[in-house]
Amino acid sequence: MTNHQSSLNPTRGRVFLIAAALLWSLSGIVIKSPVIQAIPVGDRSLVLACYRALFAAVGLLPFVAWRRVRVTPRLVPSVVSFAVMNVLFVSAFTRTTAGAASCLQYTSTAWVFLFGWLVLKEKIHRGNIVALVCAGGGIAWILFSEQNDQHADGNLFALGSGIAYAGVMLSLRWLRNEDAAWVTVLNHAVSGLVLLPLVLTRHIELTALQWSLVAFLGVFQMGLPYVLAARGVAVLSVQESALLVLLEPILVPLWAWLCWGEHIGGPTLFGGGLILGGLAVRYAVWPDRPLPP
Repeated sequence: MTNHQSSLNPTRGRVFLIAAALLWSLSGIVIKSPVIQAIPVGDRSLVLACYRALFAAVGLLPFVAWRRVRVTPRLVPSVVSFAVMNVLFVSAFTRTTAGAASCLQYTSTAWVFLFGWLVLKEKIHRGNIVALVCAGGGIAWILFSEQNDQHADGNLFALGSGIAYAGVMLSLRWLRNEDAAWVTVLNHAVSGLVLLPLVLTRHIELTALQWSLVAFLGVFQMGLPYVLAARGVAVLSVQESALLVLLEPILVPLWAWLCWGEHIGGPTLFGGGLILGGLAVRYAVWPDRPLPP
């Protein structure tokens, strides 16, 4: 463990992850805004997936500790998982409700638990199991309640993004000895550059305000939270990290409703309540854990 990581404690790690979830949830405000919704739906997911990733990469360049930068094959799973997650999640967000897209992406939690146990050899904590069961119940309720409506294709994209997101979370834990800003910049840069030729062939024109909002999404809603998440995952188990960021799907539909009046369906309310209840029980009954090796 590096000196930087050892200077962090579990409490600060949790603060980093909660802050990351809060910043990620701002997608409910920006992507659902009339300004972004004015981008044609056929182009919207590509524009956002590409340009917000590139803005994130450029915006975080000054924070990279270049003396610690290493190019290693260990970065490949992180880069690939992130690129796939980026495209699928934005596609889901433009085709279904904010709440459903965010909640269904967090089917990743179950995959994180499974592969954290199998690959990273992390012991599964009883409190985390309780929270996982509640989260799984909430996510399943949303999925099966909305599977026959007009948002079905968006829900499938969200489920796919959840599998890729699990790969991202596991990679952040696996790469905990790398510079967090460097890993974040590389993930975003590759994700954006892969899509850039396709976006340029569309000849999509954005207004100055749309460019500003996409830049905000890239730097503050996407880039910065991943740096915070990487630092949090470095000192917490990947299981607990995956549970803490479940705060994002609770907040996303709330912001979309408060700012733009987007309807929050009953399944999303009930499912979100189960997720939040599971987290509350986990930290009320099992409030702390020792720092993992």
